[in-house]
Amino acid sequence: MHQHKAFSRNRYGSPCFDLLSMYRKTSAGAIPVEHESSTESEEEEEQPARRPEGSTVQPPDYFQIQNLVKYLEVGDQKATVLALCAMMDLNLMEETCQLAIRDLGGLQILLNLLDTKEVRCKIGSLKILRKMSHSMQISRTIVDMRGLQRLVKTLESPNRDLQALSAETIANVARFHRARKIVRNLDGIQKLVKLLDCGTPNLAQVSANQEKDVEVARCGVLALWSCSKSRKNKEAIRKAGGIPLLGRLLKSPHVNMLIPVVGTLQECSSEESYRITIQTEGMVKDLVKNLRSDDDELQMHCASAIFKCAEEKETRDLVRKYKGLQQLVSLLDKAHNKQLLAAATGAIWKCSISTDNVAEFQKHNALQTLVGLLTDQPEEVLVNVAGALGEFAQVPAIKPTIGKCGGIKPLVNLLIGTNQALLVNVTKALGACATDKDNMAIIQQLDGVRLVWSLLKKPSPDVQSSAAWALCACIENAKDSGEMVRSLIGGLELILNLLKSTSNEVLASVCAAIAKIARDEENLTLLTALGVIPLLAKLTDTTDDRLRHHLAEAIYYCCMWGNNRESFGEAQAVAPLVRFLKSKDTAVHLSTAKALYQLSWVPENIITMYKRGVMKVSCSVLSLLFLVLINAFL
Repeated sequence: MHQHKAFSRNRYGSPCFDLLSMYRKTSAGAIPVEHESSTESEEEEEQPARRPEGSTVQPPDYFQIQNLVKYLEVGDQKATVLALCAMMDLNLMEETCQLAIRDLGGLQILLNLLDTKEVRCKIGSLKILRKMSHSMQISRTIVDMRGLQRLVKTLESPNRDLQALSAETIANVARFHRARKIVRNLDGIQKLVKLLDCGTPNLAQVSANQEKDVEVARCGVLALWSCSKSRKNKEAIRKAGGIPLLGRLLKSPHVNMLIPVVGTLQECSSEESYRITIQTEGMVKDLVKNLRSDDDELQMHCASAIFKCAEEKETRDLVRKYKGLQQLVSLLDKAHNKQLLAAATGAIWKCSISTDNVAEFQKHNALQTLVGLLTDQPEEVLVNVAGALGEFAQVPAIKPTIGKCGGIKPLVNLLIGTNQALLVNVTKALGACATDKDNMAIIQQLDGVRLVWSLLKKPSPDVQSSAAWALCACIENAKDSGEMVRSLIGGLELILNLLKSTSNEVLASVCAAIAKIARDEENLTLLTALGVIPLLAKLTDTTDDRLRHHLAEAIYYCCMWGNNRESFGEAQAVAPLVRFLKSKDTAVHLSTAKALYQLSWVPENIITMYKRGVMKVSCSVLSLLFLVLINAFL
């Protein structure tokens, strides 16, 4: 614990005298201990460039800082308070000043002061630490000096000022993983959650006595917001009862309270338990209400929270019920604010998963606005816009409108990018649009099919599968699709190579594409020559119903040439196919029945089916029709 010593006039001489004299001469206007935080303009001051390690650059106030650190180290209570007041007058947001205080030992002394019983010294120290901890370098040093242990302990103080300042400092420090883990291990999450209970049922009418309690709650939320970036901390906040308390604070009329509350909720909404609770506890209504705020940052966090929560159908319905869809569309007019635009387009994307919401969006001309955002935007915005258009295109009546609005060309242009999420959403949108003949003609004219096919070379399984699904629609709806496929040099080899993938989604999408390609006899001849039969046969051991459905479909179409039926039998593909009939998925039953029907033209295959108990398998009605055909051969 820090022990204060009396000033030594002999050791420090006049500097000490000058400090006390200055205090006496200006006592009427002396810096009070309850010094306010820096002004807004100071908080927003641009950070100077990082000083290289070992740099000898010193701030103009270096010697003053040196003296103040000495006073903090050897002074009594009064001198310490005076030194803290003088230190708060320094530009604590400037990196050279921060590093000078650290290098001269001042940071350690400030942390030691938190172990004393002097409230004024603690408050002064925390006000300085609160400012200095905006620097990531200083925050890491605070953690290295075990400062978080002191800050978390201070949260237990009955003094509301100390609680608020300590929580706000934790909010600044807990911006990296190790710091957040330390806070959790010290039971800091539970202590911060307790601060949220300000005992005020109506936050719109707060008495003077309750103002400090509300400020403590605000600072507690700021700290939880920083901590909530770790998954384990999200769970700790939930277990500590933080969700209902955040829901209560969400009804505050004050923006400075709402921003950290909504920020915390949107961080935690990545967890399903939070999304369900937000929906069931009535918080969606408050999120939609705050979309109408005049504050761009609050709107951005509300839209981001809706973006995550709209994974749940009930939440999407509630956003529509509370008139939130129109408000989201209106946010698209603020295209100059890219963060807000990204949040709004993300929320529109997820809400448009429900077709009822798409119809509502259309009433407000959302489609035309979204198409206009497909160019000259950050990738985050483009990902969301493409995702939204992919959902809009699920509605048959809207597909032609996307083409008429000029949406196909910018989507095709985005296929040359490298962002995986963007490529997934763009190919999904183009695949949905390709089922319209006019749209497909535009895609072909722009060489879009070749660009989509080239994405099969990407290492990402998500991109591969999304591209393959898009190709299914393109091949099915393209004019002279057989010739189009053959014109793509190396295209068939590329798609067959993906049958060796370890991803079931990639395998299912590629099998679906092969089923489309094999409908052209010339292409089927090429596929057979390239070895499609053994590659498909190797996949029949799968238990994945989605893959089973498309694999059986591919086998069905590949049977329609030459000796392919015999080749499947020789490749041991018939017996595993019989097991497909045990699936509970009727789509698997249908495609399997078709495949087995084609294979049954070979007597040896019928014998294999019979031995594997095909007659005993419980099947759907469609499969039973196939069994009738089998009986005709037995």
